[in-house]
Amino acid sequence: QVQLVESGGGLVQPGGSLRLSCAASTRISSFYAMNWYRQAPGKQRELVATITVGGSTNYADSVKGRFTISRDNAKLYLQMNSLKPEDTAVYFCNARTAAFANYWGQGTQVTVSS
Repeated sequence: QVQLVESGGGLVQPGGSLRLSCAASTRISSFYAMNWYRQAPGKQRELVATITVGGSTNYADSVKGRFTISRDNAKLYLQMNSLKPEDTAVYFCNARTAAFANYWGQGTQVTVSS
């Protein structure tokens, strides 16, 4: 069973930065795509950013130019800059294999508030 563990969340002021990490119990390169999702209170979970095994990336319009998804052999990352109160949510790491298996982390809370 693949395990994903997020870290790096916390409380930050508007305009600040955070870097989220997601550690996997297997090699990152074994996944076809890895994603960051977020879910704010009372809202549906939404896709924030994607990175494929080939290195292609895609972002939600709301975070383009502010967030950067990246990975190395061991971890997935989300660098979040110029944070806004509306970025407040629980952020989840997601990994998908070519065989359509789908794995989730437990989530890490990000709160943007003054």
